[in-house]
Amino acid sequence: MKSGHYIGVMSGTSLDGIDVVLAVVDEHRVAQQASYSCPMPIQLKQDILAMCQGQQTTLATVGQLDAQLGTLFGEAVLGLLKQTGIPAQHITAIGCHGQTVWHEPEGNTRFSMQLGDNNRIAAVANITTVGDFRRRDMAYGGQGAPLVPAFHQALLAHPTERRVVLNIGGIANLSLLLPGTPVRGFDTGPGNMLMDAWVWRHFSQPYDKDAVWAMQGRVYLPLLQQMLADPYFARPAPKSTGREYFNIAWLDQQLAGSLAISPLDVLATLVELTAITLCEQVQLAGGCERLLVCGGGARNPLLMARLSAMLPGTEVSLTDNFGISGDDMEALAFAWLAFRTLSGLSGNLPSVTGASRETLLGGIYPVLPLTYC
Repeated sequence: MKSGHYIGVMSGTSLDGIDVVLAVVDEHRVAQQASYSCPMPIQLKQDILAMCQGQQTTLATVGQLDAQLGTLFGEAVLGLLKQTGIPAQHITAIGCHGQTVWHEPEGNTRFSMQLGDNNRIAAVANITTVGDFRRRDMAYGGQGAPLVPAFHQALLAHPTERRVVLNIGGIANLSLLLPGTPVRGFDTGPGNMLMDAWVWRHFSQPYDKDAVWAMQGRVYLPLLQQMLADPYFARPAPKSTGREYFNIAWLDQQLAGSLAISPLDVLATLVELTAITLCEQVQLAGGCERLLVCGGGARNPLLMARLSAMLPGTEVSLTDNFGISGDDMEALAFAWLAFRTLSGLSGNLPSVTGASRETLLGGIYPVLPLTYC
């Protein structure tokens, strides 16, 4: 086993920043040592959004964005090392998810594209880097997502308690940790993504802090029912989605032809959409005794209150209370996946992604001396 100090790097669909974590990882534990975050530069965020939402682009633009993100991720790692005072040679490897710009898990040529040149990360940080985690699973017929349920199983499963881990990032996903059954997990649909886009448009803020605006609105039932009729929500697992599907253009299409609805009411309705689509899937799985919540949406008091109200008899908790930071969950997961790859261990769960087999995930971008062998 290639145990040691690992760094995980994550920039998710919310595009609010880059999360970097340092953890000691071995076969039995992931012990977080430090964390660091930096905002996504505004122009870079706008360029990513344009690409994610299907605007025409060029190979030159794709290549430039890939290089810029790789350098930025590498510099974020250096920021963590400077903060902790730990030299690069003490780090076994970096696990970097990259920035998803397109995810197409269906059809004959399914693929997923994450930008952030791993060669540049390795060069800037001078640390062996593991990246491009999703495409090997897809090569075996899987969705390439979600990958974090394997991490949830390793750290949060209980031998007798029915648990569900809920990550509310830009997209929301569930990990069903039900004793006696294979782990299942899938994207339920939008998490914070549509709410954040709406708040940016109407209030010029990146998100609705403490749900102040959403709490002033009322759920507009016709809009809610129309959004819930989207076929993605009824699609069986395995399934995964992203910003290329659920984006502000999707919301505008839902609003087209509607009577004038106040921005506050639309926002309250979007909170309800996220809550309902999450809770329906938990109930379809037979319910759970404990719902463990992580991601930025865990800090939305209105959304958390709706989850508790819709799941009576379920204890709704934060993963922080069980030893894993909800803000750093995904970055920790990719540090753990880098450990799995360097240890020659599989990283995917076919019961989650639909792949035909377990497999190693990611490519290795080494630096001299070759420390991963």
